[in-house]
Amino acid sequence: MPRPEPRTITFTIDGLEVKAPENAMLVDAAKGGDVEIPVFCYEPKLGQPVGACRMCLVEIEGIPKLQTGCSTPVKDGMVVHTQTDRVKTAQQSVVEFLLINHPLDCPVCDKGGECPLQDITFGWGPGHSRFIEPKRHFVKPLELSPTIAIDRERCILCYRCARFSQEISEDNQLVLLERGAHSYISTFDGHPYVAPFSGNIVELCPVGALTSRPYRFRARPWDIEDAGSVCTLCPAQCNVTLTVRDDGVLRVLARENDEVDDGWLCDAGRFAYPALGGDERVSEPLIRDGGELRPVSWERALETAAAGLQRAGELTGAIVGGQTSNEEGFLLARLLHEGLSSPHLDSRRAGALPLELHRALSDPALQAKVSDLEFAHAVLVLDADPIEDMPILDLRLRKGIRRHGMRLVHASAADLLSSGRLGELTGQLREAGEEVVILWGERLTAGPDGAASAQALLDLAQTLSLADTSGAGLLEIPSGANGRGLREAGVLPNAGPGLRELDETPGKDARAIAEGLAGGELAALYLFQTDPLHERPDRQLVDPVAHALSRNGDSAAIPDSAPDRELWGRALERASTVIAHATFLTEGLREHADVVFPAEAYAEKEGTIVHPDGRLQRLRPAVARVGDFGSTRAGWQVLVEVASRLGLDLDVATGSMASQQLFDAIPFYAGLTLEEIGGRGVRWQDRETAMAS
Repeated sequence: MPRPEPRTITFTIDGLEVKAPENAMLVDAAKGGDVEIPVFCYEPKLGQPVGACRMCLVEIEGIPKLQTGCSTPVKDGMVVHTQTDRVKTAQQSVVEFLLINHPLDCPVCDKGGECPLQDITFGWGPGHSRFIEPKRHFVKPLELSPTIAIDRERCILCYRCARFSQEISEDNQLVLLERGAHSYISTFDGHPYVAPFSGNIVELCPVGALTSRPYRFRARPWDIEDAGSVCTLCPAQCNVTLTVRDDGVLRVLARENDEVDDGWLCDAGRFAYPALGGDERVSEPLIRDGGELRPVSWERALETAAAGLQRAGELTGAIVGGQTSNEEGFLLARLLHEGLSSPHLDSRRAGALPLELHRALSDPALQAKVSDLEFAHAVLVLDADPIEDMPILDLRLRKGIRRHGMRLVHASAADLLSSGRLGELTGQLREAGEEVVILWGERLTAGPDGAASAQALLDLAQTLSLADTSGAGLLEIPSGANGRGLREAGVLPNAGPGLRELDETPGKDARAIAEGLAGGELAALYLFQTDPLHERPDRQLVDPVAHALSRNGDSAAIPDSAPDRELWGRALERASTVIAHATFLTEGLREHADVVFPAEAYAEKEGTIVHPDGRLQRLRPAVARVGDFGSTRAGWQVLVEVASRLGLDLDVATGSMASQQLFDAIPFYAGLTLEEIGGRGVRWQDRETAMAS
């Protein structure tokens, strides 16, 4: 449905004329005049305001009583005062009452130094208290969940956490128990609060009542630095702020980007950070010696890898995992094509599709944005499970249903290939309205019927006129975090950078590479941040405990064995050389790899990735690479050094040079720069070069 286009009105606040969208809440509209109205309970992301804390009281001419700025929409000609004696007295009284029982433990509170209650007390509080009675005390801290602690005496009953549970994630676990002065936040049944998005309530809390247990007492605001990056644990690519101290990540916070994640994070992305610097990380090159992997010098590892690849030559295959950056995938493709004359590489575990289908599915006119899910009349989910495959989309879908009446329809590849069921789906979608988004998983195109399913998907899109309808289109959930970017970078057996045709005969896809290795047709295998014995190898960074917690304690959600596990087992056994880049030693690598290079985690990596909707985003190093003196080398650097030992000069000396090579090689990236991508990213479909290419 069309995005709301509010009329702009003019109102007066503290003598200043300010323009704002009609019916915007006064707290937000006031910012246009550089006027701050203090709030505790108000948070626009939580939906309709509740006016619970009364901190935002203002005086409006024509209305005898003070009004709450968070729940009062602005109207044309409205005259507002925020500095009168009545307003100041009311605000001071609210702060005074909030502090009656609030403990004075700011020096030891994790929120100290970045606490809205502290700031508002200094800015709008009375500066003294008339109360001398003892404060309330509770047992502290209580374990609200395995990752969240609650200090009940600090709670100011703003309802933010309960509203998130009830209105955003809709797990309905958090409630306000008891009444009046005895009210407190808890789960309705007294059990731990375990849900996929529970960690968001820590950021929402305006005081130190809810704190992260892993971060608790680990640092103070003046000890830390913040670094922006992008989480690559799943295709959602949520924007994050990493809290860094002593070259280690101590906390992960949301870095708001409405077009990507709407300001939320899943618990896997929020609480998996201890693994970034864990002892189990691969921190130095390893070579198989005497049947076991042993640490060696970089020079020996590079020479051994190059020698193995040299022997195999065009009989080399490569599988690339979803945490790989565009630049790493691009350079690896050059290494195989130019250095080894091998076209056998793939980043799609679903198998190869004809090039014309890849191009059709990537047609700029057909690409939906994440925000389209919220405003669409209907969303068809095909062979995908958003909560598992791309968790943050679950919140966007719920928001669309709750706020805009979006209709959600589920179907499978079998439904798409059945004329009867397809007719029913088409009727349901047409009945809902013109703006339809089809959210489909990469596994829709897997197996022998993959090409047929892809064509049926395109036929359905044409039937619904998605390419001609604004706010409608296709949105794929790839199996890897950077699945789309790797395809566009040319990490496919039948396409080069920009999905152009190859000059040579197309190579083998992932399954064919496994069959070729098992049958002796191929000799060497290059694995870049992947283990083919696992279904979701690019999620290996996720700490199993945190990952299980984020899926309601279901340990089965930890990446399972791949469907082709037996085939890949035979392939790895027969391969003469297996070279891998890995952050952790997985089962397959520990048993079969001959050379293992330490790989960077996303917090250490420099480069670009592509969101499923086509938005290029930047990875920026926030911490030093693991190992003594940061001995882990950048992935692009290792590829350059291996290539040079094969007689191929990739002409890359810095990460930015690798990015520039990538941009120059892909027609629809033409003219793109790292500065243009910036901190918010840029959708290549929205650039002029998209249509020209």
